[in-house]
Amino acid sequence: MKYDYLIVGSGLFGAIFAYESNKRGKKCLVVEKRSHIGGNIYTENVDGINVHKYGAHIFHTSNKKVWEYINQFAEFNRYTNSPVARYKDELYNMPFNMNTFNKLWGVITPDEAKAKIEEEKKEAGITEPKNLEEQAISLVGKTIYKKLVKGYTEKQWGQRATELPSFIIKRLPVRFIYDNNYFNDDYQGIPIGGYTQIIEKMLDGIEVRLNTDYLEHKDELENIADKIVYTGQIDKYYDYCFGELEYRSLRFETEELNKDNYQGNAVVNYTEYEVPYTRIIEHKHFEKIKNHEKTIITKEYPDKWDKTKEPYYPINNDRNNQLYAKYKELADKDDKVIFGGRLGQYKYYDMDKVIDEALNEVKIELL
Repeated sequence: MKYDYLIVGSGLFGAIFAYESNKRGKKCLVVEKRSHIGGNIYTENVDGINVHKYGAHIFHTSNKKVWEYINQFAEFNRYTNSPVARYKDELYNMPFNMNTFNKLWGVITPDEAKAKIEEEKKEAGITEPKNLEEQAISLVGKTIYKKLVKGYTEKQWGQRATELPSFIIKRLPVRFIYDNNYFNDDYQGIPIGGYTQIIEKMLDGIEVRLNTDYLEHKDELENIADKIVYTGQIDKYYDYCFGELEYRSLRFETEELNKDNYQGNAVVNYTEYEVPYTRIIEHKHFEKIKNHEKTIITKEYPDKWDKTKEPYYPINNDRNNQLYAKYKELADKDDKVIFGGRLGQYKYYDMDKVIDEALNEVKIELL
């Protein structure tokens, strides 16, 4: 064997495993099917603006161990995620909070806001929600649902809310305080200089092969190392032997504009169904970039996934979870392969959870 570990994918999970293995004297090879490292957290510097190439990535966690770990590799700013929701020509603060309720109904106090929501819930009279629409209305009433939930959710899932199961929305966070901070976590920020530098530091001194799809070179690569760390699709790894898992995809349209400020905020959500994208990201606002001549924006379109497209979000309904359980049973018997990340474990992970999972796997495997 030429290597101790062959790591498939250079996103957070793969890069952390490679970094920790390398620290312990293990020889690693990282293969990446894209033309760059970093997976979906890859950022590209364009005219001094760090562009989040695969959608907005805002780091947040309440896990102090994870926060201290990632801060080894970059200095983080104090960015606070405070998205604005646009419904037609109306603007609302997110998450749903007293600023939102004041704009919707003119209420001033938390008691007034609670009373208004309860009044709408009572008017709807939904006791056993049969679909996502009824579930959402039973939680927050018709006004919030119509303006801030319905269109956005239908675009995300590619289906009308009346056709979606109620379990998709278990709760809708409602805050009766004047606070636009989207996350409740103790730590939050954006790495100054972008995310790519983090992965570069993790993979420093480790052999990396870009533009290399492991499954297309499996005959050559599968016996090159004692073990494989695989962060791609678990169903694809096993050649879809039990059937295909389902995903949602995304499409991005990025443009550079000859103006210093397009929308005044890093993230603006478009909650109207008739607007085809779900949000516009203005990248310079993540780091307060002082480029006064240009700005770069990205429109994010949810997309139906097929094998020609990038899988971004697993669809964790009953059918897919049962199918994944079969693949996991197969994987658990496979002593040579470690599956990690969103695609390898078929689970939606925020960045901090990926880091925690990777460090736990390192502990199991290497300590």
